[in-house]
Amino acid sequence: MSQLDHKLGRDLWRMKTQALAIGLVIAVGVLMLVMMDGLVNSLDQTRQAYYERYRLADVFAPVQRAPESVLARIGDIDGVAAVEGRVVGGALIDVEGQAVPVRAQAVSLPDYSMPRLNDIYLAEGRRIDPRRRDEILLLEGFANAHELSPGDTLTATMNGARRRFHIAGLAQSPEFLYSAAPGELVPDDARFAVIWMSEESLAAAYDVGGAFNEALIALDRGAEPRAVIAALDRLLEPYGGLGAYGLEDQFSNRFVSEEISGLRVSSTTIPPIFMAVAAFLLYIVISRMIESERVQIGLLKAFGYSSVEIGAHYFKFVLVIAVGGALLGCGLGILSGQALAGYYQVYYKFPFLMFRVDPAAFVTAMIVSVGSASAGGLIVLRKVFDLTPAVAMRPPAPTDFSRSADISGFLKRLLDQPSRMVVRRLARQPGRAFAAVIGISVGMGLSVAMLGVMGGFDRTIDLNFTVVDRSDATVSFIEPLSDTTLLELRHMDGVLAVEPFRSVSAILRHGHRTHRGAVSGLLPEPQLNRAMTSDVEPIFIRSDGIILAQSLADKLDIIPGQSLLVEVREGRRPTLEIPVVGIAQTLIGAPAYMEISALNDALGEPGRVSGAYLRIDTDRASDIYEALKNMPAIAGVSLREEARGAFQELMDQGAGAIRYIMAIVAAIITFGIVYNSARIAFAERAHDLASLRVIGFSRGEAAFVLLGELGLITLIALPLGALTGIALAGAIAKGFSTDLYSIPAQIDAASIAFAALAVILAAIFSGWLVKRDVDRLDLVSALKSRE
Repeated sequence: MSQLDHKLGRDLWRMKTQALAIGLVIAVGVLMLVMMDGLVNSLDQTRQAYYERYRLADVFAPVQRAPESVLARIGDIDGVAAVEGRVVGGALIDVEGQAVPVRAQAVSLPDYSMPRLNDIYLAEGRRIDPRRRDEILLLEGFANAHELSPGDTLTATMNGARRRFHIAGLAQSPEFLYSAAPGELVPDDARFAVIWMSEESLAAAYDVGGAFNEALIALDRGAEPRAVIAALDRLLEPYGGLGAYGLEDQFSNRFVSEEISGLRVSSTTIPPIFMAVAAFLLYIVISRMIESERVQIGLLKAFGYSSVEIGAHYFKFVLVIAVGGALLGCGLGILSGQALAGYYQVYYKFPFLMFRVDPAAFVTAMIVSVGSASAGGLIVLRKVFDLTPAVAMRPPAPTDFSRSADISGFLKRLLDQPSRMVVRRLARQPGRAFAAVIGISVGMGLSVAMLGVMGGFDRTIDLNFTVVDRSDATVSFIEPLSDTTLLELRHMDGVLAVEPFRSVSAILRHGHRTHRGAVSGLLPEPQLNRAMTSDVEPIFIRSDGIILAQSLADKLDIIPGQSLLVEVREGRRPTLEIPVVGIAQTLIGAPAYMEISALNDALGEPGRVSGAYLRIDTDRASDIYEALKNMPAIAGVSLREEARGAFQELMDQGAGAIRYIMAIVAAIITFGIVYNSARIAFAERAHDLASLRVIGFSRGEAAFVLLGELGLITLIALPLGALTGIALAGAIAKGFSTDLYSIPAQIDAASIAFAALAVILAAIFSGWLVKRDVDRLDLVSALKSRE
């Protein structure tokens, strides 16, 4: 090792705490980049591998009832590689100790062969024996939620008939990664089940023997899905086709894809913010650190070392810290990404996980870390290299303060000597003070932004389940019924209010943009489930047009006054051209609203309802639920509090879980910059502090001169940090938002106060650490500098 390398080791040991703080700032920035990249790549590749291994269909074609002979005609369509028919239907499961029946989807499996498409993953037990008509496979998530296992039995109602089944095994399927009850957006293992059973047995239960009500299609490579879907619609129309759709519109895949897309957007917006902040703070810290080494640089030049050799020495100093921090960040990013990917594996029920980080993420992390650290050092070194050794060995010439700001007479009388020294230094070196203020304010801004985003998650839940949805329960019918059915609900003891709704499956088109969803028909002035403005004011549901959620309007690129094409996918399947008359602000989902009578009239089905929102007396809730369970026309009952709990779990275990890691990262960055500012200020003023001690200042007074400056800078940075946080919060919140939910940046006085308190505590703790060094200051060594 050369002498400079020995010096490098000594310098790193001497500045170990400061180097560690800088390394942590780098590490947390890299952590965010690597973690998000690994998470996105892992989920995407795991999903694709799962789809391929279990042959998930490319196109789904629901139909009311079509003979099996039609399958051969489907196979003759250009672009179709494989086709398989099956039977699907709704069911209600009776769960012991639970008043409300659980909604389920029954799916047939071929009796004497493996499924060509949409195969299952057998997690436990065995496959069903087609000779035993009462055997089923049960969705593993539902079974675990209710502690069911192979060998147990359950009771379910199918097509109005109650049957008892034996559980042969527990299964998963790529078709049900995101398993939510029909009509609901939030998955909940305890409230939705999937039952797989013999095709012959299920066909008999739904009276479709020798026929199918859904066709699964795999496409040839290079086939055009739209052309195949159009051909399918034409072929199945005489049999009551409900509209074929591609994998991108399949319920589970759509939401999993949206989650991955949301993470991909987050990975391209949020980590760069953290990396940019870390790089900026690193530039400030490194530049001031190298500047404090001016005398040593001059001494090295006097001993014959060239500028290149000295530059390489300090570059290695920066490189060790930057690369060490980046490597630590890469390791922590991999661990964090694996932990979060494990969350997703459980939540989306992947039977396996393929964790992978794109090597480009590591390269980017290294380049940004080393580049930002090197930039801070090279700019200062360039100035020092221009000096001769004799000049460089001296401290910088005293600045001419004759024209700089000075303290007014009033402040001189008001402040004591140490306080005047603090204010005078800030006034005479505004550039350095400004850099410190910016550094601390940016660190605080990250904390404010993350607190705002965390508040936004809470606001999304509170608004949707207290202001928008004010019902206690939602009742869905098997099929649209006459509105006279509502009388039976209103006459039930304990039912305080009943509000009908109509839900119609439809494809919404505007130009080349489309959305497969539903149109909701509500009363003109609904009270139990409302559309709201951005000011949280209820919207009157007009009869002369349709009201779209803001997220849906953005997706379709449509504004009020323009016409929307609505292709209804049920009943007579009319195509309607409806003007857009308003925009609603919704935080969950992307609904479209019409006045219920106007919607029914447009469909040619007056007086029809799909269900009702109920407000009930909680003391009579169990009796009401029991009565609803015994009504054959009811497809399911959803409780608002259960939906709220499921949505809370979604945001805590899905992408929302990342917000906790980001909050920790923001806190580390904030502390790192405050601590480094204190340490660098101490290194720059060690000689001045020793001089003060020699002329009679006490330890406390000397420390006050240093720490008072840090305290004043911190106080000045607080309002700037609040403004920075407000600006950053919007960008970070947008990165978290998906088609399933929108996260507002909810910054209030409490969030700013909490972040400010965190910065103040970080400053106090940093000041305490530095004060210990001030108290132990070796006066003789500190005063050994040439003036």
